[in-house]
Amino acid sequence: MDKKILLTGDRPTGKLHLGHYVGSLKKRVELQDDDNYKMFVMIADIQGLSDNGDNPDKVKNNILEVMLDYLAVGLDPEKITIFQQSHIRELMELTIYLSNLVSVPRLKRNPTIKTEILYRGFGENVPLSFLMYPVSQAADITLFKTNIVPAGEDQEPLIELTCDIVKDFNRTFKDILVKPELMLSENVYCRRLPGIDGNNKMSKSLGNAIYLSDDDKTLKERVKMMYTDPEHLRVEDPGHIEGNVPFIYLRALSNEKHFRDFLPDYKNLSELEEHYTRGGLGDGTVKKFLTNVLIDIIAPIRERRLKLQENMQNVKDLLYEGTMRARNIAEINIQEIRDAIFG
Repeated sequence: MDKKILLTGDRPTGKLHLGHYVGSLKKRVELQDDDNYKMFVMIADIQGLSDNGDNPDKVKNNILEVMLDYLAVGLDPEKITIFQQSHIRELMELTIYLSNLVSVPRLKRNPTIKTEILYRGFGENVPLSFLMYPVSQAADITLFKTNIVPAGEDQEPLIELTCDIVKDFNRTFKDILVKPELMLSENVYCRRLPGIDGNNKMSKSLGNAIYLSDDDKTLKERVKMMYTDPEHLRVEDPGHIEGNVPFIYLRALSNEKHFRDFLPDYKNLSELEEHYTRGGLGDGTVKKFLTNVLIDIIAPIRERRLKLQENMQNVKDLLYEGTMRARNIAEINIQEIRDAIFG
């Protein structure tokens, strides 16, 4: 049986944070050991420039930071192919071909793009590269004949557009492009982790993120700042779980071992939530527990990262080797696409 091809990646506009980890990174580490899949992981530096054209150093300086995060969480370059987007010239070529199949109004209607345009405050001055983001992403996916894209739910409209582009290409030229499927986390709370301020998206630019490289002191400080239930003024007051950031994080991250190790008065999260809801449990207790959970998860990643930083040449070499493997595949696949278009 042929292996299914997975492709995913991240923009190198900063170090990776907890939202990346629960939304995709953790699942990638699990899937790299599954013999049913062949995985490509892309450092999307071209797409990183789409809203940082006036500050290219922000992208350039974070390429190896993202690579460090990949290796630190446990992604293994011997099991998967990690590559740098800008070094695969075939991606730019395919982006141009696919752009002939998409109109500007269609791109502007895409819910993800509409949201991101508002979020970044572009107004009428939207960079063409940013508007083309979904087409570039479609090229990334289709060039490697991707079957599955593990990502957060905010990527769903972009995957739908990719499927439309695939359908239009196959109908117009030749039936060779593969229609991808989005793989969401089984845990709904992992799909779009909010920022510590309760914003519906953890974001580098909003300053509401917890990073995989944060030290223990920073983790404690970030948890203390978390948005909770504004009506839970006294310990004895009944509390509300929904929209309460510490509980959202615990639903995404905690397990029964964490309770045995750090909060043995409760068997599991259900018991903790029940106590908080009826009253008599303070936010401080919940936040202290969450801090311990985060340290348990992030400290080993941080320590591996620090160790990797001692040999940055090796980190560069691993990225180069993966990029060369990706280029070899891209060269073969783009020729098939050229033949479909031009005969």
